[in-house]
Amino acid sequence: MQNHSNKLGLRLIASYLPQFHPIPENDLWWGRGFTEWTNVGKAKPLFKGHEQPRVPADLGYYDLRLPEVRVEQAKMAEKYGIEGFCYWHYWFGNGKRILQGIFNEVLESGAPDFPFCLGWANETWSGIWHGVKDKILLEQTYPGPQDYENHFYEVLKAFKDSRYIKVDNKPLFMVYKPDLIPDPASFIKLWRQLAEDNGLEGLYFVAQTIDYRNKEDLISKGFDAVNVVRLYDCRNKQQSLVKKIFRKLSGGLNKFDYKVASRYFSGPEDSELDCIPTMIPNWDHSPRSGRRAYILTNSTPELFKEHVKTVVKSVKLKPQQHRIIFIKSWNEWGEGNYLEPDIKDGINYLKALKEGCNTEL
Repeated sequence: MQNHSNKLGLRLIASYLPQFHPIPENDLWWGRGFTEWTNVGKAKPLFKGHEQPRVPADLGYYDLRLPEVRVEQAKMAEKYGIEGFCYWHYWFGNGKRILQGIFNEVLESGAPDFPFCLGWANETWSGIWHGVKDKILLEQTYPGPQDYENHFYEVLKAFKDSRYIKVDNKPLFMVYKPDLIPDPASFIKLWRQLAEDNGLEGLYFVAQTIDYRNKEDLISKGFDAVNVVRLYDCRNKQQSLVKKIFRKLSGGLNKFDYKVASRYFSGPEDSELDCIPTMIPNWDHSPRSGRRAYILTNSTPELFKEHVKTVVKSVKLKPQQHRIIFIKSWNEWGEGNYLEPDIKDGINYLKALKEGCNTEL
């Protein structure tokens, strides 16, 4: 299934966070009933004009255990041209999983009837982003081939689901931190073989990276494409070492204007077949990390629309199957990074997305 509600048949895939319901681990670490909404609701403005806390509108402070919420999310996403969700998937090694319940319900129930893929969020969970310095909550481990095989069979049912997003008939699997895998080439080779052994035509592996210069190395290890997330390029290219030191010593905030930052979100390399660009509507990590946050200010639907148009230009000449664009993100409210409606802008970011994708270029 592909969504062709945009003129170019763009394949928009939005990252999807499942942490909007209580789980035993979060109850233990942060207190009973903790969800991502806990961070969102307690956020405070850190400077004049700082838009915190963010308040959801149409879908409210939802609980993802309710199937009706998931159906409404899918309807909304499809209406505005999104092909599917990339659900963050957690496998810490030795069979340890977390937050898998929501996706498992989607898989088992068949609802919503909306495409999806999986992104392996393969990193250690630390308390540092929640004010608990150097506290390891869950360690990401890589025990070896048998664990990789167990991991594959844990997700095989998803790969075989008719809703699963494919590229050239191969299920797309994203890896968040590819450099953390000790031997990614062996991991990829094993999974590809297991896929073929189980009746699939293979797998389409995507490595996420914040530095395009890593592309050739990642491709050489077996990844089919890289998804470049240039969220921090503005900071890295515009901020001198002196300014960085001064900001740190003075306790200054790490904030940048969206209009300036968005100029760095896309590059000419996005037109390459094995490079998948990223659309970024907004970003403000302060609900999770306070004054240590990276914050983009003054984001508007109009500015986002211009960013969308730039990204669309970079992929429009690719073969249709490869006109893939990742959106960061659908519902990362704790990072101020979402498309879902809030009380300030309503559905205007979603409108900007659809209009930007359908503008004559």
